[in-house]
Parts: sequence; structure tokens; C-alpha cells
Amino acid sequence: MPPNQPPALPPAQEIERLIGVGDAPAAWRVADELVRKSRHSLAGWLGRARAAAMLGRIAEADADAEQALKLAPQDPQARLVASMLDQRLGRTDRAAERLRRLSAERTPYANEAAVMLAEVLWFAHRRDELRELLAKGGDWMRDPRAALMTARMKSKEEPAAAIDELVAILGRERNPLLRRAAGFEAVGLLDKSARYREAYDLALRVHADTTPPFDLEGHLMPVRMHREMLEKRIAPPAPRVDPVQGVALVVGLPRSGTTLLEQMLDRHPAISGIGEYDGIETIFGDLLATGRWPRGAAAIPRDDLVRIQRRYLDGAQRLRREGASWSFDKTLRAWRMLPAVGAILPGAVCLHVARDPRDMAISILLSHFHPYNDGWTASLASIRRAIEAERAILPAMLAHVGLPHESLVYEDLVADPAGHVERCLSRMGLSMDARCLSPEENARAVFTLSHEQVRRPINSSSIGRWRNYEFAFDEAWKPLVEAHDKRRTR
Repeated sequence: MPPNQPPALPPAQEIERLIGVGDAPAAWRVADELVRKSRHSLAGWLGRARAAAMLGRIAEADADAEQALKLAPQDPQARLVASMLDQRLGRTDRAAERLRRLSAERTPYANEAAVMLAEVLWFAHRRDELRELLAKGGDWMRDPRAALMTARMKSKEEPAAAIDELVAILGRERNPLLRRAAGFEAVGLLDKSARYREAYDLALRVHADTTPPFDLEGHLMPVRMHREMLEKRIAPPAPRVDPVQGVALVVGLPRSGTTLLEQMLDRHPAISGIGEYDGIETIFGDLLATGRWPRGAAAIPRDDLVRIQRRYLDGAQRLRREGASWSFDKTLRAWRMLPAVGAILPGAVCLHVARDPRDMAISILLSHFHPYNDGWTASLASIRRAIEAERAILPAMLAHVGLPHESLVYEDLVADPAGHVERCLSRMGLSMDARCLSPEENARAVFTLSHEQVRRPINSSSIGRWRNYEFAFDEAWKPLVEAHDKRRTR
């Protein structure tokens, strides 16, 4: 060992250290090596699950957590990780039951379980249970996140007081993710209270305080390549795997109506929404890892392509509701990776949703997106750049890649939900089901920014929302607006 170099930590401690400093890839590698050495390594399976969750590979994390629980069904950390994944995957009842039991036990994870339980109850709209949990109190109430839960509950009866408490959390807490969550909760309440200028100014403050520098040019580089493919009629990599069946996915930007569409289609007995599945990003990462994508795609061994496809399908199947023959993937990344989708998932039905760019933009700006992955949401200027890039290639790129698709306009979907849903179902080879027109009756929990909106019947209340913030938009938006208006049904 070189002088002055600290001794290597045991693998389990090294995993904890790496997760603690946010190095999920390294933590996963250490944990994977433990699993390779022994399929009975609890630290290995649990470490892989935690690291995969940090990387956004939720389906893989869920499978690893299941293995950890098989080895140690009563291990409190394994139960906590499994509960977190249950929440992320919409298994609300199971998450709440596990967390309730764990929070009542004398373990080092009891307080964390109580905090997570409060989060689950909030997003599942189980307000009475959350009120009881807060009234019961306990050591977990000393956690700074408990103040956020208390303010959330107060927002229903005393919105002005809740705003003050949320802004106070934003100002006093050191954890940037907690500050960000509290800040955007306050922004949303200001917007609902018609205090639009205050909402806008606070949103900009939260972005400036909690969003790190973002490489927008790098983010949009794949889109520029796609646009060049369209302009020069460059053929995309040809698929060399069998077509997939029972796979549908969203293609488009957030806040365009994708959650509404998912909740509508999920009501069909043959379709299961699987949330914002990370499988498309995994496909793209696996293709890049070959060292031959995209220019040398023809030289990638077919067995590797089949393995990549199988990995996506296995994860989607794991998340699919029992009895459903279709999975509906509400990914928000696919629009930047369409050649990869076409190469690995030929036959997948793509549903592109477009909305008034100003309504989208203000909804994005005022919302809590991931500060690192979605840093482009921090200003209207960068949001406009992203929308311009998306509109420049869609839906033309879907046709170019050869993916079966439907292109929907949000305003038209709201005006004629039956006609547009029937069109989507027809594309999937399914018959119309009247239950699709009542998304508010969907019992499936929604852990997205639209979790409250989708609990109301289909309505047009969000159309024209941008007018409350008209002061923020300039002439640069005019071409986007005109192009969108031409898409709408007259």
C-alpha cells in the first residue's frame, strides 16, 4: 500500500461511503462485485438497489430490492428501500403498509420511514391519514422535512399561512432539495391564489438558488443530429431485432398533457401505465456502451441488440399491471432518442402530445423538476429553446424512423377526448372503452407534477394559463405559437 493512503474499507462500508458522496455508479460496481462473488450477499443486493435507484434505473432497483428481501425479509433497511421503490412505482397501499409498520419499530430507520409515509399519503391524496400521522407526532417531527408536510396540510385551509411557512423553509434550510421542494410548493400556492407576479418572481429565485449550471447545448446535441437526418434524408440505423408487441410510449416534453393521456389510457383493461420508466435511457446508454452507436450501428452484434431489447421489455413487464397486454411508458426522454427507439423497439406505438408552448413553458417554469437532469427548466429562454428543438423534429422524426404513431394536440384532446382516445386505441388495435373518459376515477397513484390535476374530470381550466403571466413573454414566442395554432383542429 502506498504511504499515506488510507486502508481500503470493507465493501459494505465502501458502498455506504460512495452513496453518501453521491457516486452511484461506483457504488453499483462495488455492490455488483459482491453479488458476483455471492448470490447470498445482502449488502450486495441492497447496495445495487440503492445505487440503481439513484441512477433512475427503478425497475432494476426494484428487482434487486426483491432479492434483498428474499434473503432478509425483516431487515429494516431492505424494507425501507423496498417501500421507497413501491412509492416510485405507484404501489401505494403496499408502500404505506410497509412504512407504517417500520415507523412504529425501534430501528434506526423508523424516522425515515415516517417521513416517507407522510410523502406517500400526500401524493396519494390520503389527507385524513396524513393528518392523523402529523397529530400523532413523534421523533420524526424533528426532521426538517416534517415542517414541509405540516405546511402542505395547512395549504388546504390556510394557504397564505402555508406560503409563509414554505418560504421560511426555503430561507433557513441548508438541504438544497428540501429548499427547492418548499420553494416550488409556495410558488404553486401563490399561483392558485392569483398572486402571479409573486409566483413568477419566487420561481426565478428558487431556480437561481437551487439549479446548478446546465449544458443546454450538450442536451440538445442529439436533436440537432436528428434534424440533420431529416434535412439530408439520412436513413436511421435499421432495426435488426424482432418487432415488439404491447409497447406504447409518450414522445414529447413535460407539461404537455402526458399524464392526462396516461391516466385515460390506463383505465382501459388492456393497458397498464408504467409511469416514467427509465428503460429508454437505459437503451440509449447500452447502445453508447457498445462504442459503435450510431455511426457503426450495423457492426453491433445482433445478440447485443436482442439483449438490450430484452432488458427494456423485462423491466416494462415487471411494472405492467397483471392482466394487461399493453404497457404505456410515460417517459419524457424518448423524443431525444428516437433512432435508438426505432432500432431496439420496432413496432412500439408512439403518442406525441403537443400543447400551446406558452402554457407549457409557464407550467414548466413554475414546477419542481430535477435540478441536474432538467436544468433547462430554469428560465423561459432555455425552455423556449427546448420547445423549438422538439417542434423542429416532431412528428416528422417518428415517420422517418418508421415508428407507428399518433400526434395529438392537447387542446383538441380536451375538447374531444372520446375521438382522440379512440384514435390512440385504434392505433394499438384496441376497441374504445368508456372508462377511458373518466381518468379522475383512476385509483392508480400519480407521483408526478400533475398528481392533483388528474384527480379532476377532464377540463379546459389550464388552457390559456399563460395569460396570467403575459408580462413574461416576448415576440420570440410568436413563431412557436403560430405553428402550434396551425396544428389545432378547427
